[in-house]
Amino acid sequence: MERINYSQVVQEILQGHSDNDSEDGTEVQLIFDTERHHYQVLHIGWKEKELRRVYGCIIHVDIKDGKIWIQRDGTEVGVANELVVAGVPKQDIVLGFHAPYKRKFTEFATG
Repeated sequence: MERINYSQVVQEILQGHSDNDSEDGTEVQLIFDTERHHYQVLHIGWKEKELRRVYGCIIHVDIKDGKIWIQRDGTEVGVANELVVAGVPKQDIVLGFHAPYKRKFTEFATG
């Protein structure tokens, strides 16, 4: 069985979360560092009516030592769930946003 290209799968999933540009003056940006395997989705801009700055990381994923590390997940569906549906085994997904001692209580890798 051929191994899944984790970089490609992560990029496809994150691209699916970037199609939500809003009409309030903010945008969703994709940041892909394919050389060092860091991937982010940012929400950035100004809320025009409130004159409030918006800047925040919605999703941050790294690929380290053959595992996909989810450092930040601000989605309702859950990036880990999307990765599993795409064929990534749970033992190759680390929920990096959980403290190391908590990871053993999840269905995913500990690190």
